[in-house]
Amino acid sequence: MERITLFADILLPLPVPGTFTYRVPYELNEFVAEGQRVAVQFGRKKIYAGLVRKIHREVPEYVPKYILHLLDEKPLVNDLQFRFWKWISDYYMSTLGQVMQAALPAVFKLSSESKILLSPDFLPDRENLDEFEYRVTETLLVKKRLAIDEISRIVGFQKVLPLLKRMIDKNILVMEEELKGGFKPKTESFVSLSDTFRDEESMRELMDSLGKRAHKQLELLMHFLRLAGFPMETDFEIRQSELLKKADSTHAVLRALNEKGVFLITKKTVSRLEEKGNAENIAGVILSEHQHEAFQKINHEFSEHNVVLLHGITSSGKTEIYIKLIEEILATGKQVLYLLPEIALTTQIINRLRRYFGNEVGVYHSRYNRNERAEVWNNIAGHDEDAVRSRYRIILGPRSAMFLPFSNLGLIIVDEEHDQSYKQFDPAPRYNARDSAIYLASLHKAKVVLGSATPAIESFYNAQTGKYGLATLTERYSGITLPEVVVVNMKDQLHRKLIRSHFSSVLLDAIKATLEEKQQIILFQNRRGFSLRIECELCNWVPECKNCDVTLTYHKHSELLKCHYCGFSTTVPATCSDCGSTDLKMKGFGTEKVEEELGFLLPETNISRLDLDSTRSKNALQRIFYEFETGKTDILTGTQMVTKGLDFDNVQVVGVLSADNMLSFPDFRAHERSYQMMAQVSGRAGRKNKRGKVIIQSWQPSHPVIKNVVENDYQGMFERELAERKRFKYPPFHRLIIIRMKHKDPRLLAAAALVFGREMRAKFGNRVQGPEPPMVARVRSFYIRQLLLKTPREANQSATKKQILALLGEFRKVTRFKPVMVQFDVDPQ
Repeated sequence: MERITLFADILLPLPVPGTFTYRVPYELNEFVAEGQRVAVQFGRKKIYAGLVRKIHREVPEYVPKYILHLLDEKPLVNDLQFRFWKWISDYYMSTLGQVMQAALPAVFKLSSESKILLSPDFLPDRENLDEFEYRVTETLLVKKRLAIDEISRIVGFQKVLPLLKRMIDKNILVMEEELKGGFKPKTESFVSLSDTFRDEESMRELMDSLGKRAHKQLELLMHFLRLAGFPMETDFEIRQSELLKKADSTHAVLRALNEKGVFLITKKTVSRLEEKGNAENIAGVILSEHQHEAFQKINHEFSEHNVVLLHGITSSGKTEIYIKLIEEILATGKQVLYLLPEIALTTQIINRLRRYFGNEVGVYHSRYNRNERAEVWNNIAGHDEDAVRSRYRIILGPRSAMFLPFSNLGLIIVDEEHDQSYKQFDPAPRYNARDSAIYLASLHKAKVVLGSATPAIESFYNAQTGKYGLATLTERYSGITLPEVVVVNMKDQLHRKLIRSHFSSVLLDAIKATLEEKQQIILFQNRRGFSLRIECELCNWVPECKNCDVTLTYHKHSELLKCHYCGFSTTVPATCSDCGSTDLKMKGFGTEKVEEELGFLLPETNISRLDLDSTRSKNALQRIFYEFETGKTDILTGTQMVTKGLDFDNVQVVGVLSADNMLSFPDFRAHERSYQMMAQVSGRAGRKNKRGKVIIQSWQPSHPVIKNVVENDYQGMFERELAERKRFKYPPFHRLIIIRMKHKDPRLLAAAALVFGREMRAKFGNRVQGPEPPMVARVRSFYIRQLLLKTPREANQSATKKQILALLGEFRKVTRFKPVMVQFDVDPQ
């Protein structure tokens, strides 16, 4: 039989282009398959888990290394995923390795860790070792191998690499790379009754025997029989932990019964994921006349379009329409992906979906730990060997859920499709999940519903021009009236001395009246922290981050000044570092300050805060929502997290504390986003029962965007913004690519940016703007310059990107510019 030599192109989770060819060991020839993970050596010492992209017999020009191990029995990634990754890589100008890094759960991305061992030639000799070398060698004589962080603890300092290099040079130590990580199925012990004691006679004799000298064992046995019921099913078993808890017994008692052959204890693989009860009848979802019309319109539009925009005002009942669409897709045997912009929204939506679809609904997001995410992945891929739980047919999650190994998608729902959280900012690939989901659906020949009360201008333009289908909902569910919107002129309030802290008299009076009626309030301030900055009254000095060109925000809870870009923190200065003055004042306000000062004004009120700082722990979101939903919290104050599709029955008043911050932001999307945020947060008011009230505090109450919000006039905002964008060549009429260049040396960066900018202008002319520093010109000690390329919508985008990459290739040939980082942001948000 002919001995066949196979080679495999391996994709590695690294920011380098292309794949790498390795030789397949002969004994793995019949087992290796595309999509499986393999362990390979990359470079001199590193070991990575790579993905087999292609198997072939083409002999490379160099001598390839062998694949070290096959890590999967079945492919982890399917062909549709590889095609999807390739599209993201090409469209968003990133490498396939970067897409792999973003797509796979951390537990599947194994990499090597350096381990330190004693050299085989080492001879213990105290005379020739210093104190630290002696400590390390003595520990290694006992433990055999150590990680670098373990050595740091042994010697008592962090920077141990010089010490290790010295010891390696002296032939005392050697380094070894060890593959770490990996998915570990969760196992639990289950208790069942031995066949020997299943007949009445044997059981009676056993009980008599235990009753004489082992009362604790008898009690545990009786509890088991009570839980098993009568007659006992032949395959009845119970979790060991549950049995011991309900019987209030110990492991020692159980072990004694196991040793006597009464109980059998078996280890089984179990799911880490929460199981829910049986689903309700889907017929319980009754659509109103307007909802039914929208539902019919979506299905009609699906006959001509693969993408339909559902433009429904807040509280119009879009979720019920989604449930009916999901029901139709599930009936065809296909899968559904339900995307949400924030993890915060999954808490409410998951409960609503599980009411009707039970355990067919799965959740996937970053609050799950490594193994929980891997378990969801394996479930979708059909790798659940032990049938731990049934296959999910509906997956709910933020943008990362899009990368799961679907094989038969029928529908993708992108809820709150306008939200900028769908855009990945750092690291690469800087993809937009809304747009990527449309391509993913095309691979599966699936349909897409984009839902929003305030659609992105690009999406609404596509619907108006016939690229997408359009369905509308113009009335709230059950005929509830839209909230009354009141704009408070803060200049007038200041002149009349009616402002207390950051609250107008109108807002405070509305809050007090609402509390008397036992209703709830949401307050929106799009800044976290306590105070936006501390400023010297004498010379206007402001503490800044040492790594970034931003001022530090004061966080009262931790009594620290913090940078929201790099995480740097420092204590609050007692004096000005420029002039020595002690007259330092806090300027601006964030959610922490709102929470505290409202507590002073309304001391009997229960106030909660919803922002990034208050929701860092795994269950913090659920706790905040539960307390607000059950009425334990009277006022919820927060950042944009409170604007995103949350549904609370008793919210009567919504306050926007500072509308002007958003309106004056230097970005072409500032007015669109301001409208969206204010309209969305307004939609939280009066969702059930009586009409709600929205109070917007502004120093420029006659601003056209605020007027649009008051009149709920999305069309007016859309038409005004569209005219501006057409005039100045912005989306949807032109596409944008930002080329961002970074380096720690500002002079080298400036020179590199000028050279690359000159080459770009030679190719694309006046469509190139810059290089210019962005609004924050230094982050994490890296200075930044950026170029902006505008290309007409109808231009060949693929050709344009190839030209840019070719220019980058030439630029990289200049030796002194090689250290300059170059990043691409396609369709920046």
